[in-house]
Amino acid sequence: MLINSIEYLNANVPLQPSLDKQEALFERLRSLRSIIVAFSGGTDSAYLAWAAHQTLGENALAITAISPSFSAHDRKQAAEFAQECDLRHEFIETHEFDNPLYVANQPDRCYHCKVELFTVLSSISAKRGAAAIAYGANMDDLRDFRPGHRAAVEYGILAPLLDCRLTKSEIRNLSRRAGLSTWDRPAAACLSSRVPYGKPVTVEGLSRIERAESVLREFGFRQFRVRSHEDLARIEIDTPELGKALTVDVARALSERIRDVGFAYVTLDLAGYKQGSLNSVLKRE
Repeated sequence: MLINSIEYLNANVPLQPSLDKQEALFERLRSLRSIIVAFSGGTDSAYLAWAAHQTLGENALAITAISPSFSAHDRKQAAEFAQECDLRHEFIETHEFDNPLYVANQPDRCYHCKVELFTVLSSISAKRGAAAIAYGANMDDLRDFRPGHRAAVEYGILAPLLDCRLTKSEIRNLSRRAGLSTWDRPAAACLSSRVPYGKPVTVEGLSRIERAESVLREFGFRQFRVRSHEDLARIEIDTPELGKALTVDVARALSERIRDVGFAYVTLDLAGYKQGSLNSVLKRE
């Protein structure tokens, strides 16, 4: 639930330490001559792109990678934010689906995705003379399985939010303070993250997932995932919103609409939404 500005100003939020970290972030960015920010449009990369623009102006370039794993909804949000903040922004294409190691969807899939992204960004950086490339990893990311971090280290990609020890909640608070529309944006991830490890990711399968998630968005849900288990769509909805989905009429309508996009069976996960829930299998193993 959104809080109004008075409630926010009166909230028991320790802003000063966050502001100190933000100033450290600004100083870190100012020390660079120019930068390319890998910008997905989510809360973290949006805050980093904004901070880079604040400190480096036209010497900061936000780049959004387009591929079948990036939804049209996310692309629209990235473009809108870039326009709102007057960012210098470009879309590029990546081709991770040309890599059979990515398509195989083993637990290191994210590594191969990031290798493709950072390869393309490194090429652009070399051609344009950018001093650095950065992405939006933060302290909370250290708690989950993120093989893409390994690719970042290998390619010399900076993680300024992580360097300044900024957490997700601090990034949201600072984004809210700066008036960024992304401050309360639901957690996002590529469409391939909806497919269990070991099941190949396909363009057709991700398109079906995207259409199913568009249905949930039409019903007004904010934080959710449609996990694709072959012909079964397992819907995860954030706990505060779960009650709405459990009503007979909504459940029936969701089932019908999601079957229409190509799933044979539809189920609602009673545990609700959990970020990176498919990684739980890895933890058990």
